[in-house]
Order: sequence, then C-alpha cells, then structure tokens
Amino acid sequence: MSLTSQLKKIAGISCVAATLATATGVAQADTWRYAHEEYKGDVQDVYALKFKEYIEDNSEHTLQVYRFGELGESDDIMEQTQAGILQFVNQSPGFTGSLIPEAQIFFIPYLLPTDMETVVKFFRESKAINEDFTELYADKGLELLKMYPEGEMVVTADEPVTNPQDFKGKKIRVMTNPLLSSTYEAFGATPTPLPWGEVYGALQTNMIQGQENPIFWIESGGLYEVSPNLIFTGHGWFTTASMANKDFFDDLSASDKQVVRDASEYAFNETMKHIDGLADRALDKIVKSSDKVTVTRLTDRQIAKFKARAPKVEETFYEMAGESGKVLLQQFKTDLDAVAK
Repeated sequence: MSLTSQLKKIAGISCVAATLATATGVAQADTWRYAHEEYKGDVQDVYALKFKEYIEDNSEHTLQVYRFGELGESDDIMEQTQAGILQFVNQSPGFTGSLIPEAQIFFIPYLLPTDMETVVKFFRESKAINEDFTELYADKGLELLKMYPEGEMVVTADEPVTNPQDFKGKKIRVMTNPLLSSTYEAFGATPTPLPWGEVYGALQTNMIQGQENPIFWIESGGLYEVSPNLIFTGHGWFTTASMANKDFFDDLSASDKQVVRDASEYAFNETMKHIDGLADRALDKIVKSSDKVTVTRLTDRQIAKFKARAPKVEETFYEMAGESGKVLLQQFKTDLDAVAK
C-alpha cells in the first residue's frame, strides 16, 4: 500500500471515530437516580413513576427510583442530592424548611383553601409557587421542577379533639420544621419532632398522643391502628416538591432539559388525577378496617377557634423568613385571591 493510501485510510478512520464520538456525546444514555419520601403506591411514588415513564419514553435515559428508607430518610436523600449522588429528589417543605426558611409558608394554618379544585389551580398558576420559589431553591443548589399538593392534612389523636383546649398536654408529632412546631404550640399542644420511621412505635407506646398527615398516609402506614381518632381540622394541605441537583440540570443539553421539564409537567397532571378521590377511598378503607376509629369533622364554629390562633403563627413565619418571607406571603395571598375568583 502506498504512503498516500495509508494516509487516506488513517484519515478515514479518524473521521469515522470523530463522528462516532460526536454522536455518542449527543445521544449518550445515562441512568439517573431519583429518591422520594414515601412507600410504594403513595402519591410521591406515583409522581416518580410517571416522571420515570416520560423520561424513558422520550429519551435514551433510564431512571432508578428509590422509595422511603432505601437510601435513608428525608434529610439523607436531600444531602445526597446536594452532593450530586442523586440527580433528583422529592421532598416536602416540611423538611426543606430548615434549608429554605420561606418554604415553611405551607405550615401557616388556614392559608390554603380546603377544596381540591382551587388548591390544584393555585399550584398551577401561582407566581409565588412557579417563579419565586424557583429562585429560592436555586440559591441552595436545587432546580425546582414542580411543587404539588398531596392531600388535606388530618390529625389523629388518642381521643377526639374539637377545640384547642383538647390539645392541652398532648404531645403531637411534627416534622423537624420550626413553623409546624409553632402551629401546634398555637393550637395548645406540645409539638414533638420525630422521624417518620419512629411515628408508629411512638404512638403505640404513648410517647406521643397524636400526629398529622394526609389520610392516605394514615391508611398506608396503619397509623389509625394506634391513633384511631381522626380529626379533620381543615388547617392545611400536605405539599411536596420534585427537584434536581442544579449543577446536574445546568449541564444537561437543551433537549434533555426540556424532557425533564415536560416529564415533571406530565407527572404533575397524572398525579392530580390520582389524588382526586384518594382521600375518600383511604378513609373508607380505614373505617372498614377498624371499629375503634372515630371521625370528627370540625364545624365552622369549631374551626373559628383554631383560626383565631393562626395570626400568631404568621408572625413567627415573619421572624423566621424575614423580609423575603413577608413579600412571599403577600404574593401567596394575591395568588390565592386570583384563583378564588
């Protein structure tokens, strides 16, 4: 073979190699890791699996989903996400509030309405949710993808509760969230922070006398077995958020960024379908499973006694979140007024 022919062959091989390398760079398939705080079949799990479905149907990437306890509890999976070990995490503001004080806004009692249609519309359209929070999360190295509601908060206790005086002397489990503690102090109880994994045992041994969660968690976690008195106070909704490690997200190609955003929107829409009627179905299962269960739905007059204590919590929020918290809360109220019309 002549020297010219050899050079042409080498050049051809180099060209093919360069082309393959470029193609690999564009279409490289990765396995991404996503952790959430709930069990199989719970709302965050539904969201995660719909997110996974969209990613895998619309890209070459795959998504590995980790449920509660598989990589630790809420604080653990957030640390892993910030460190870049996980690409995605789903965590409620109940825990994120220690990292982002403004996120505690969701624990101001009686801020959100009680009907699902208005709540979902608020999460879809709110400037505070979709713009202001995005900036707050970005400052902590997190790309906020979607905030979404899971269900109305329901309190369980060792006896029925109809007014703040009934909470006196009761230890109520709360997430490690200062404003949630302030809420139950205002309600007359003794807030007791505990990891989720310890709640059942603490109720069973009377270390605590109550807790709050969406009704589907109370059902799936069997909490009604050891805390059978359900109280619908109407004071708030459990809210959560999916997010990505910001460095990871910023390094994605434009097309992959769009796939991730579209996946979060798809998962949101599918999850809202899932929670429609979920609370009623969960309550029905609970009532059929135990004759010890009581269900108390506070009347407007009874709720008014709890509502009268909410301003104290709002003041505590201002102290914790500062001026940015005041601005955020005002935007929240403006957004709520808009969706209520």
